[in-house]
Amino acid sequence: MEIKKITSLNGAFTVPGDKSISHRAIMFGAICDGVSHITGFLNGADCLSTIECFRQMGVQIDVNNDAVTVYGKGLHGLKKPDELLYTGNSGTTTRLLCGLLCAQDFECDIAGDESIAKRPMKRVCEPLRLMGAKIDGDYCPLHITGKEINGIDYHMMVASAQVKTALILAAMYANGKTTIHELEKSRDHTELMLRAMGANIEVDGLNITIDKTDRLNAQDIKVPGDISSAAFFMVLGAILKNSEITIKNVGINPTRTGIIDVLLDMGADITLENKRVVTGEQVADIKVRSSKLKAVTIGGDIIPRLIDELPIIAVASVFAEGKTVIKDAQELKVKETNRIFAVVNEFKKCGVDIKETDDGMIINGNKPIHGADFKTYGDHRMAMSLTVLAQMASGISTIDDDKCVSVSYPSFFDDLYGLSK
Repeated sequence: MEIKKITSLNGAFTVPGDKSISHRAIMFGAICDGVSHITGFLNGADCLSTIECFRQMGVQIDVNNDAVTVYGKGLHGLKKPDELLYTGNSGTTTRLLCGLLCAQDFECDIAGDESIAKRPMKRVCEPLRLMGAKIDGDYCPLHITGKEINGIDYHMMVASAQVKTALILAAMYANGKTTIHELEKSRDHTELMLRAMGANIEVDGLNITIDKTDRLNAQDIKVPGDISSAAFFMVLGAILKNSEITIKNVGINPTRTGIIDVLLDMGADITLENKRVVTGEQVADIKVRSSKLKAVTIGGDIIPRLIDELPIIAVASVFAEGKTVIKDAQELKVKETNRIFAVVNEFKKCGVDIKETDDGMIINGNKPIHGADFKTYGDHRMAMSLTVLAQMASGISTIDDDKCVSVSYPSFFDDLYGLSK
């Protein structure tokens, strides 16, 4: 696909619902007592994979655009699926299901697409096995035999909300108490949502304690706009001349706002307006204006707060004055693709001065770039980041796969060109 270029961005709009919250709203609603009404749901491929898996386990789920109704079956109401649970491209679906299904009273198999088959599942299976779970395999396909499990005291090896959530889900079924010690604070949508539903969860800094839960109560959930999707427009609005946009109703959960902190440090003109709390999540409208950016060093405990945004942060760094260093980001290697390699390899094609490191990359910014034929690696965030990068390049650019954006942002190109002037 040839990438159409625009000269500026102007206007107000909304991005699709938060992917992490949409997944969890379906999963947790399915094991609640009662009916959950979800609005603002992300109708993207990953979240639809979650819906299909729970339908296979006997849960009625009605979808009407971004409005979803989940008829909960209770904590012990899921049924054995007749066929393999196929999770598509969704690491969230795959890993969270491991935690939920290891304590059910049936066996099942989980598998995803070619990308999922390469993504490490040992990080979630290993601690679940310490609880007594029977999970065969460290990569998909996985075979899970539900059984009685026990609480543990576990120090996490990686800062991962997916691993944490899988353990929390298992802990709600386990005998005794489970305590999880986080390395660094990762996104906490699970703790917020499950506590509102009645789970026995206590959070003290980096320590999370979960007792066995007897019942979850259905909630109506309004899903805010996904800050990971807003990030592409935050960066483009900052680097493109004569631009001013307002992204409305975006979730600004403090565990997710690393992208805002970094862009502010770089000198971006960003303001948060109309701050409020909606069904337990902090929300705001984000205003972005054209800016002059400077290089920064990004690493340490901010990385879990912006891990999904690092490809688009790398784009911002290309147009910042000076040398940007991204470090402590080894986790990028086990995303939909190795995003360190993918970013460095593709950025070099258009003349970016960029170097790969073991845990990130170094970018010397503010140099002219030219068009190129980019490869997305079937990765939605790479496709959107490269589209933003191409806006600033001389000449023609193409991407080999524009369809992969449907994983998290099906309307990305419509929104992009709808805001162009």
